[in-house]
Amino acid sequence: MFNNNKPTKGAAPSQRAPETSLIASGTAITGNVRFSGALHLDGSIEGSVQAEPDSQAVFTLSEHGRVTGEIRVPHAVINGVVKGDIHAAERLELAAQARVEGNVHYTVLEMAAGAQVNGKMSHAGVAGPQRQLAAPEEEPQEA
Repeated sequence: MFNNNKPTKGAAPSQRAPETSLIASGTAITGNVRFSGALHLDGSIEGSVQAEPDSQAVFTLSEHGRVTGEIRVPHAVINGVVKGDIHAAERLELAAQARVEGNVHYTVLEMAAGAQVNGKMSHAGVAGPQRQLAAPEEEPQEA
């Protein structure tokens, strides 16, 4: 619906550039947005922004963009205003103009000087044996 990019003819699916959708400045969407590929927001969304499950989607919010609602994506670059929680499963970049009013959940975080978060910052952790740095303590046993 918002995508004008056409796949490269003859290219294998894994070699195609990710499809990018643009929501332009001056455009306001009321409702939830679900996408795959890349989504660049210069306008505003009142509702949740969610990537398709098991995708490598990238959500980019420009300095003019605004989201009022929850964001759930693998990768996000935020440089505008978010009023809601952000869940970045893999990587979150908060650029200098980012203003977040909500909790931020991330695995890898890059935060520029000037970015603001009014909420809790929560590291999601890494699954698997690498996350366990110390052996679990044994519980005391009763005699």
